[in-house]
Amino acid sequence: MPLQFVYNNQDFVADVHRSSGNRLSSPQAKFDTTIQAGWSDRMNKGLFRYHLGDLQTRILPGPHDYVAQLNIQRGLQRRKPQEILSIKQEFNAKQFNFNKINPEEVIFEMIKDGEEGNENGQLHAHPCRMAVLVNVSPLEFGHCLFVPDPSRCFPQVLTSFAIQAVIESVLLSSDPSFRVGFNSLGAFASVNHLHLHGYYLNHELKIESVSVKPLVPEKGFYRLLDFPSGFCFYTESECVEKVARAICRVTDFLVDRNIAHNMFLTRGCPPCDRIQNEKDHFSRKGVRIAVWPRTSCFGAKEESAFNVALCELAGHLPFKNKKDYEVSTEKDVIDIIQRYLLADAEFHTLEQQLTCLLMDS
Repeated sequence: MPLQFVYNNQDFVADVHRSSGNRLSSPQAKFDTTIQAGWSDRMNKGLFRYHLGDLQTRILPGPHDYVAQLNIQRGLQRRKPQEILSIKQEFNAKQFNFNKINPEEVIFEMIKDGEEGNENGQLHAHPCRMAVLVNVSPLEFGHCLFVPDPSRCFPQVLTSFAIQAVIESVLLSSDPSFRVGFNSLGAFASVNHLHLHGYYLNHELKIESVSVKPLVPEKGFYRLLDFPSGFCFYTESECVEKVARAICRVTDFLVDRNIAHNMFLTRGCPPCDRIQNEKDHFSRKGVRIAVWPRTSCFGAKEESAFNVALCELAGHLPFKNKKDYEVSTEKDVIDIIQRYLLADAEFHTLEQQLTCLLMDS
């Protein structure tokens, strides 16, 4: 029986902020100590495919402040991605899935206290479980996977429960370096079993404070005003459920239209229309959830430097080889990322459709 991490809204940490680009927050929350201790224990037991250690890191010169890291072992030793043919591909129990892992890889199960499980319109007498397990091919310190009730075999399509639970995981953390990401099928997801990635990156990312344009602010919906083109949601602890539903409406719309997408969650400052002073700019009270629609990749040749997947659109670049890590410039990075983004006309049409969708709901 795995350890259970039971929480409620009173466990959310509000007094999180940044100063001079580094983490500065309240004492470490129980959520962080539980994940970090469990992850380090599994690393010491040799459950990982490689020992991570401290990764070489450099900030690329330029206005985007891209965080480049050299992680050769992940490129060489991560599990071979499954063959993905469709964004709506059905779950296949014969392929690798998270019901086949070593049980020792599970750190704990997240359960929200006092709530019945509600998934896809089905009410359950027991709470929805979110299994948290180590990623045995880690990107960074604490890299774990969030898998909603693995036994129910959801395909890699976001649900309201999954979105709400990972927003709440960010709010449970007192550390602004804790991030969560998601790859849809066709956006470099390698396993067709619903999962999201969480990890710690102790470097500030521009996505935390970049300017946004209000689209449907009452639903927390904005457009990012800097490269790469994408959408942004913002929520604090009081509106998590409402914003999670809005995000799910957007991702369902993308899936219905076979549009691949990546999602990235991080502590962030309030949207620009709500920033009153410098203190607001450094506030990390809330969570920013970026969603990038993108071109689909099915059986495409991988980039030699890095894949545009979980965290690259957010500005974190895990490089697969030393040469590209050492010589790549901001322009090189932008040129690679640009190849995976929607054309401007397609993106603006999508923006209009999603704005109408959320205004009408």
